[in-house]
Amino acid sequence: MQMYLFDECEGEQYEAPGKALDLTRLFELSIDAFYAALYAEMSELPVKAEIERFVEKVVKASAQGKDARAAAARAATDRGDPDVFVVLGVADKVRTEIHRLTGFLRFNPDSEGVYIARCAPDYFILPALAEHFTQRFGEAAWAIIDEKRGVSLYCENGGPAKLVPVSNSDPSARTEKIAEDFWEELWRLHHRLLSNKARENPSLQRQLMPKRYHKYLPEMK
Repeated sequence: MQMYLFDECEGEQYEAPGKALDLTRLFELSIDAFYAALYAEMSELPVKAEIERFVEKVVKASAQGKDARAAAARAATDRGDPDVFVVLGVADKVRTEIHRLTGFLRFNPDSEGVYIARCAPDYFILPALAEHFTQRFGEAAWAIIDEKRGVSLYCENGGPAKLVPVSNSDPSARTEKIAEDFWEELWRLHHRLLSNKARENPSLQRQLMPKRYHKYLPEMK
């Protein structure tokens, strides 16, 4: 993940979750514990105290015994501890939404050739999407707009993705209706051609593709 995304947002000030929490030592001790704390912080839920105690307990456990990493890993996975239980539970929810949006986002090119997707995730997960879509699009310019928070994750020429506040004049904030309709209809045609009516399972579909995402999925309109 491009961690600098949590440090600054170009242009207007944007208070991104994860800025105030120093996870450097946690990263050295346990990658899993690091991401658990980071994802919990990205949730924007009122669990900051639990995250701080989680980090403190993991770091403290690493000082006991000869194998610091093994001790840290045990402390970070002890769901019998109330703070660990809360942090891991929240982190799992954030991780699930990250996974969903890597598959649910639908991109349409605007008049300048920038591929744009819109979403309103429950959690502040744009930074966690940077690496996946940077690799996916290569040199093509793209943007993911978080309509709920008014911020966009923008990338061009295969360079580092950046958090950019969305405004009416921002190229990453607009799409042309004609082009959007064309690409959405093309995607719906692709979906219909691949669909197998005999294997449809509405119950499973609702479980894997919750209704709150449907407004961003052309094939569900």
